[in-house]
Amino acid sequence: MRILNFGSLNWDKTYRVPHFVRGGETICALALTQSPGGKGLNQSVALGRAGADVAHAGAVGADGAPLRALLEAAGADTSRLRTAGEASGHAVIQLCGGENCIIVYGGANRTPVPADVDAFLAGYGPGDLLLVQNETSCVPYAMRRAKAQGMAVALNPSPIDETLTPDVLALADVLFVNETEAGALTGADAQDADALLRALAARFPAAQLVLTLGEKGAAYLSGGARLYQRAYPVTAADTTAAGDTFTGFFLAAMARNLPPKTCLRCAALAAALAVSRPGAADSIPTWAQMKAFGEASGEDMQGL
Repeated sequence: MRILNFGSLNWDKTYRVPHFVRGGETICALALTQSPGGKGLNQSVALGRAGADVAHAGAVGADGAPLRALLEAAGADTSRLRTAGEASGHAVIQLCGGENCIIVYGGANRTPVPADVDAFLAGYGPGDLLLVQNETSCVPYAMRRAKAQGMAVALNPSPIDETLTPDVLALADVLFVNETEAGALTGADAQDADALLRALAARFPAAQLVLTLGEKGAAYLSGGARLYQRAYPVTAADTTAAGDTFTGFFLAAMARNLPPKTCLRCAALAAALAVSRPGAADSIPTWAQMKAFGEASGEDMQGL
């Protein structure tokens, strides 16, 4: 399975703070780092480091050469990555105690138009998969075009906004959501995993549903088959790319024709490793590192 990730690429400015800033408050940051990020870039890096056949489509500004280089070093094809006249997207991240709050500015990520999407999708068809988040322009158009070309679609609908209409959401063959996103999409209690799964299944009966639950692990539901995956305990350094790492490794394992239970396990192991390291894209492990961590955690990693 070839994977085309039409996704965002950002520069992350991460401020370590004593507490998350409140309305009307000014605080002093304890430290500042700038590093590559963006949900799309993170997921392509995860896919590439996990050994998947992935190409990244999207746009960067004149400041985007290091972002392109990072993707290529991870093993992603960047021939569908455009350089726009606007600066690359960026994120302002507050980091406190391993948790984060994030503000994203789209920049070049919002410049692709439908003609660009047509060019991105050229050469893909049945047996291939389009991965999208919701940090770029033209996401609904890309999903519709991909389905028309016979591709499967995986959606990580963040941020959730008015573009994600019911007919667009229904196009997803694989849906990745965390508790907050699942609650926003369904109206179910974001603290009740079982209620979230039931609500997601009712709304998206044809999709493979992957619900990440933070330190409580993850859940999977498809066609009545429900699976749970525990989280692996680590000392949290930065949770910024945990969900993106999970998504990338789950899809990379799926591309290897591994069963959903194994896909969940590989994704959870990789996400735990990412949480234990600072940074976003820089924290994402390789497939070999994920396997070694699994073996050290007492998991049977034979055949992977």
